[in-house]
Amino acid sequence: MPTKELKEARKLIVNEIEGFKESHRFEHDVFYQAVEEVLLSIAPLLISDEKYNLHAIVKRLVVPDRIIKFKVEWMDDNQQIQVNTGYRVQFNNTLGPYKGGLRFHPTVNEGILKFLGFEQIFKNALTGLPIGGGKGGSDFDPKGKSDFEVMKFCSSFMRELHKYIGPRMDVPAGDIGVGGREIGYLFGEYKKITSTFDGVLTGKPNFFGGSLMRPQATGYGVVYFTEKMLEIEGKETLEGKICTVSGAGNVALYTIEKLIELGAVPVTCSDSKGTIYDPRGVDIELLKELKFDKRASLEEYGKVHSEAKYIPVSKYPEGGHAVWDIECHSAFPCATQNELTEVDAKNLIKNGCTSVSEGANMPSTPEAIDVFLQSKICFAPAKAANAGGVAVSNFEMAQNAAMARWSFEEVDDKLKKTMQYICTSVAKTAVEYGVEGNYVDGANIAAFKKIADGMIAEGI
Repeated sequence: MPTKELKEARKLIVNEIEGFKESHRFEHDVFYQAVEEVLLSIAPLLISDEKYNLHAIVKRLVVPDRIIKFKVEWMDDNQQIQVNTGYRVQFNNTLGPYKGGLRFHPTVNEGILKFLGFEQIFKNALTGLPIGGGKGGSDFDPKGKSDFEVMKFCSSFMRELHKYIGPRMDVPAGDIGVGGREIGYLFGEYKKITSTFDGVLTGKPNFFGGSLMRPQATGYGVVYFTEKMLEIEGKETLEGKICTVSGAGNVALYTIEKLIELGAVPVTCSDSKGTIYDPRGVDIELLKELKFDKRASLEEYGKVHSEAKYIPVSKYPEGGHAVWDIECHSAFPCATQNELTEVDAKNLIKNGCTSVSEGANMPSTPEAIDVFLQSKICFAPAKAANAGGVAVSNFEMAQNAAMARWSFEEVDDKLKKTMQYICTSVAKTAVEYGVEGNYVDGANIAAFKKIADGMIAEGI
């Protein structure tokens, strides 16, 4: 595609984005960032086929179908009444029921959930599975709360949410702050209200119909995607290679676990207070004990392994992060959005990094992504690389619908094939639209095309 034509198209898209921002009040920077990234990527598609402009797909797609906002009242252990705000953003159900996690964290607001819901549409479309996109949650913080307090909050939250969800309507899952405990309480309240055993939530405990391997899904999936991407791009495999990983939750720890299983050497892990660097390879069992069982700081890791180095956040220069300033073959940002900056990207390139795969949702800033693309390293964007979680959520929906149980090995095999399918599809789309090797544009174009064609087929 002619470069001049593409530049002109992107200039028009930037102007259109500014118009959307004004008319739809894109007051939330992170949502605006996600919209801009997608729309600039799909310029080659919009140039090649006029039907998407004719049907005003872009204007229709950037506005959620509905945003549900509600009050959540609950009583704490001191018999004090507390009030939080609950949300469900049902973004688009063209390809199937709304699907996306619930996040319980003090930072949750409408803008964050719009961003996550918008990204979820594309991620879900890339899986090839029949699911739409949505996201929800609350500014409630489960940290420091007793089991009873979490149960009281979840019960109150579900008393409102149940009106808007169902196995063929909207199927929430877990996210930050919402694990098996929270899903269990939410599902229990749903059953009390409706008297049904529907597959209305995924990430459930196994005895409630939850799928095996759900906690591992996103972490394992991002590694499977990276394996396939390196193969397609003719790069060396992960075996024996140094890898850096950020984060200390499910995604990060199971990314580390799968890397070790494949013979790679993950040497880092990080949380909000600092980074562990263990040049021999991190001790995954100790990490699980610290973060899953004790909920302790990573600083405790160094007390067990004196050879490891603990780097507090305060000890690293502003604008960069210690976890990305270590020599590595592949990097896996698995913590949170915008955690990997332009400074970090340049450090990774300087230290010989070959690939970066996003385990978290949009963890790289736009400036960092530009550095990766200009440097021609293999960059796997979140909406493609971290789709393993939603893929296994869909497998759970299938098991619930059939009242069946699949083995761990069966789920793992289906996950690996799904991630390989996504990677291959994205790579082929990039080639088809003249952006070979650009997995950002390839993912956005492939997903947008699938959703947009569905929207056109169903009319307005």
